[in-house]
Amino acid sequence: MNREQISAIAHTGHPIKAPLDDESVRLLLERGIPRDDARVLDLGCGGGEWLLRALTTYPRLRAEGVDVSELALEQAGEAASGRGVRERLTLHHQEAAEFVSPHSFDLVLSVGAAHAFGGLLPTLAAAREHLAPGGRVLIGDGFWESEPTPEAVEMLGDFADLATTVDRVTADGWTPVHGHVSTRRELDDYEWACWGSLASWALDHPTDPDSTEALTTAATRRAEWLHSYRSSWGFVSLVLRRTSD
Repeated sequence: MNREQISAIAHTGHPIKAPLDDESVRLLLERGIPRDDARVLDLGCGGGEWLLRALTTYPRLRAEGVDVSELALEQAGEAASGRGVRERLTLHHQEAAEFVSPHSFDLVLSVGAAHAFGGLLPTLAAAREHLAPGGRVLIGDGFWESEPTPEAVEMLGDFADLATTVDRVTADGWTPVHGHVSTRRELDDYEWACWGSLASWALDHPTDPDSTEALTTAATRRAEWLHSYRSSWGFVSLVLRRTSD
């Protein structure tokens, strides 16, 4: 079972691939989308759930998503057709860091995808290249709420604390106009949903050759969360504007 398959199954009960509930997603999009006919880009869109919600809410909005996962993009296209918004969604199968476009965007999204660019500030640099004058960036990334264990850093990466993270963003020429720090409930709900969905799939498909691996992966990831980073890792989502535009 490859990483894409595991991710697809794990997120069946939590299509937003970040620790955010539906109301938080709605408000972040509301603060990020400047007008009904905006053009929106998601760098590292996965199954396109952010774009699907934006397209459903704003009937004149047009959206584009970029991702390396062909499976995720197929799911995004099918879901868009099911919601009646496919004609306003363009999907690109390529590395998000290599994407170029002939036009700019009013909102550039990249939530939980900073690894594709090599970190938070390189992600913002990429987003800046696609941003229209007066446009906004919606970015989400991790931070350490408390001193992490070496095991947690090895698993998740070398994040800073929240204050340092925001300071780095502002020093890079951005002004936060809205922000959301995921609550304990959002963080916990996300982990329970992911590893519970993967475990349920394994138990529902006992004869599948991937069943044992899926069940073992779910147990391992759940244990890593509970023992290594639950008490120290947080997630922040920021709506940003360029300080000088």
